[in-house]
Amino acid sequence: MKLALVLGDQLSTDISCLGELNKNKDLVVMAEVNDEARYVKHHQHKIALIFCAMRRFANALQADGWRVHYHYFSADTPYRSLLDVVAAVAEDHHPEELVMTECGEYRLHHNIVSNWQRTLNIPVTILSDDRFFCSKQRFSDWARGRKQLRMEYFYREMRRDTGLLMNGNQPAGDSWNFDGSNRRRYRGSPALPELPRFRYNADDKAVFDLVAEHFSDHPGTLTKFNWPVTRTQALRALDDFVRHRLPCFGDFQDAMTQSESFMFHSLLSTSINCGLLAPREVCEAAQSAYQDNKVPLNAAEGFIRQILGWREYVRGIYWLMMPGYASNNGLGNSRSLPAFYWSGETDMNCMREAFNNTFEHAYAHHIQRLMVTGNFALLAGVAPTDICDWYLAVYADAYDWVELPNTLGMVMHADEGLLGSKPYAASGNYINKMSDYCKQCRYSVKTSTEQDSCPFNSLYWHFMSRHRDHFDRNPRMTMVYRSYDKMAADKKQALMQRATYLLKNLDSL
Repeated sequence: MKLALVLGDQLSTDISCLGELNKNKDLVVMAEVNDEARYVKHHQHKIALIFCAMRRFANALQADGWRVHYHYFSADTPYRSLLDVVAAVAEDHHPEELVMTECGEYRLHHNIVSNWQRTLNIPVTILSDDRFFCSKQRFSDWARGRKQLRMEYFYREMRRDTGLLMNGNQPAGDSWNFDGSNRRRYRGSPALPELPRFRYNADDKAVFDLVAEHFSDHPGTLTKFNWPVTRTQALRALDDFVRHRLPCFGDFQDAMTQSESFMFHSLLSTSINCGLLAPREVCEAAQSAYQDNKVPLNAAEGFIRQILGWREYVRGIYWLMMPGYASNNGLGNSRSLPAFYWSGETDMNCMREAFNNTFEHAYAHHIQRLMVTGNFALLAGVAPTDICDWYLAVYADAYDWVELPNTLGMVMHADEGLLGSKPYAASGNYINKMSDYCKQCRYSVKTSTEQDSCPFNSLYWHFMSRHRDHFDRNPRMTMVYRSYDKMAADKKQALMQRATYLLKNLDSL
């Protein structure tokens, strides 16, 4: 008899380890354990989502004839880790082998490879996770010998490999990338569509009660929980997005507006990342909508680029560069994360809106993460480990393989430009351009040095000044430093004084 351990982000009947099993005699093991639920303070939505989805998936396997051992979370159990559970099951059943699909996180993968076979005293076979378009080896082969590992060129290769949005050897619309058509500001039209609402059964509600009882010190509450926890629900979410939000996604994917949490975004990343949806079927749904003239090309391409391009790319970078990648701190940042990242209490309206969204829904779209909360952490010089742990904790779609490169590389530019050729640093002007947040803020986005000036403005120039040695020779930064050098000396001094004051008093902003 074989055992197969299925993890909480592997909830697919097509997962490779199940393909190695005989459902009539082998045993699937699934487990809710304290160590995985608490290694950071995961948002209550995230824990509830994973536990609900795991239980529903286990029930579906059993209904299909699989033998499943399911370990339910208990605060009092002696089985605190996945290894504890697997060891107990192995002792009872004496399997000949443990089969697993490779873990998404280096932390767990390294522990299994290093310790489990010796501890369990049975062979441990780890299979490739073929849910991804690009295997680890395929990415390594692509990266070998390249001076720069730019996502755009990897994305083009993936387009050629998959045939998605291709006309023979040429990209649809004769362009690989329509990012320039994805930056319209939203001014209230067209109307934002309602999201589908999902129903939860008694087992789900038992999970909600468990999370409220045992994880009350974690971020968020469950009052607005509305995530798919079954494949049927996830497919409904995909269909709803393609029909009602994808048509406008391309134009407004970078837009933000007051009190609107989701805009035209898909909210499918939680379902993709835990296995309820396959990346290929999601991309093919967007492509079909374009081919049927139901969505414009900039919408389909922009959405597919996020999955086929960026998602696959950051996974490749993660496994190529770990474990050393996690300790990168190329800008030498050491400041602690401001307290308002956990409380949400700040007078900066853009930050407050992003925090409200984060704590209510365990969600914020990519521009809120990159250009609001991430941009502020970059300008303030927050230690990369602090902000990486925060992103991993507070978002329902955050797993280390996708969160770490996005935060450490793209947000914090801590990897010496491996992911991005320039830092995603911006003053308040960018936020004002892409949102209506500044109109309802006590700080003025139009000034930089006064007491009520937008903190982003002076912090931006302070960041550029203190890191000039890093960026002065970067051709994409030439115009920034040219503008800075043209400033009057007293203006520069005022900017530095204002920024220095803000950095000393971050928690009071």
